Amino acid sequence: MIRMVYPDISLKWKESNGQRLVFDPIRKKWLVLTPEEWVRQHVLQYLLVVKGYPQAYIAVEKNMQLGELKKRFDLLVYNQEHKPWLMVECKAMDIQLSEAVLHQILRYNLAIPVSYLVITNGAEAMIYHRAEGRLSVLADFPAY
Repeated sequence: MIRMVYPDISLKWKESNGQRLVFDPIRKKWLVLTPEEWVRQHVLQYLLVVKGYPQAYIAVEKNMQLGELKKRFDLLVYNQEHKPWLMVECKAMDIQLSEAVLHQILRYNLAIPVSYLVITNGAEAMIYHRAEGRLSVLADFPAY
């Protein structure tokens, strides 16, 4: 498990109808700042600013089909060939990173296969590399 250390970032915030909103630079819209959205936006900025992942290759909260169910992933990073490469499942900071959270992203991985899987609660992250039917734990996010 790694501790998440965020860069000095300047998220766009505003108040509207008594709610705090944050601007998502990928989706280009204002969103209610829930605890999970706080994590999603900070991890997104971490990927962009610290890891240098290109903004054009990141999708945020898109629908996917998982058997009969419609689900939404949090973050999906595509490689240079525009193929899904890394998926991030974000949880609120008060949610522990458990086997259940890992199983959730592994189910999502059935619908959208990727090489790298990340689960995070904003404070900590677990990063996995999936290859040849096995998961190995990594000490850091992969370089893009």
